[in-house]
Amino acid sequence: MKRDVPRREVILVHGLWVPGVVMWPIAARLAHAGYIPRVFGYAGRQPIERSIERLARYAHVRCGGRTCAFVGHSLGAVLVLEALNRRRDIALASAVLLAPPVNGCLAARRFGATRLGHLMLGASASLWSEGRSARWLRDAPLGVIAGTRSFGLGHLFGPLPGANDGVVRLDETRVEDATEHLSVPLSHSLMVVSRHAAALVTRFLASGRFAERDGCAEEGR
Repeated sequence: MKRDVPRREVILVHGLWVPGVVMWPIAARLAHAGYIPRVFGYAGRQPIERSIERLARYAHVRCGGRTCAFVGHSLGAVLVLEALNRRRDIALASAVLLAPPVNGCLAARRFGATRLGHLMLGASASLWSEGRSARWLRDAPLGVIAGTRSFGLGHLFGPLPGANDGVVRLDETRVEDATEHLSVPLSHSLMVVSRHAAALVTRFLASGRFAERDGCAEEGR
């Protein structure tokens, strides 16, 4: 049965080096729940400032000044966080970040040190730098989902210390003043096709919470 929710647009932003089609499983779940999913595409190698402006224009066109929601995965989550923090003219209902390397990314830095990595990361290389810190500056609810199943290409460039999803370490996903931070046993790439993750996203957009309090959820506020 569909939830009784507003017919609100939800803008989904994919990760680096993948097409927007990877967000379709989450989009389908949101559509079934009564939302209107829109997938925003971008080139990961271009400067984030250019992507932020394009995302802001896209939101204004698609949402027409109405409040909309956002869901981003990996680099797309970084783009969502940066865009919403910088562009307060984007009318926001809520947002969810999936496996967001918002505090830099050790695996990406190691890859970027190679010739191929330098070419493939392009202008996005600065986003993976060590010492970055993320903070949520909006009043709308922000949920963060981080994976803890350590299976992914990040291990090709050396071991990843601490809990991680095979690409992004758990500590790299923390956002200060986020409404809620949740860790789930999923790998980085599988998070966007997981029915469980899609259900969590849908629940958060509807209520501003992932679920009732349990041992995995951590409040950020």
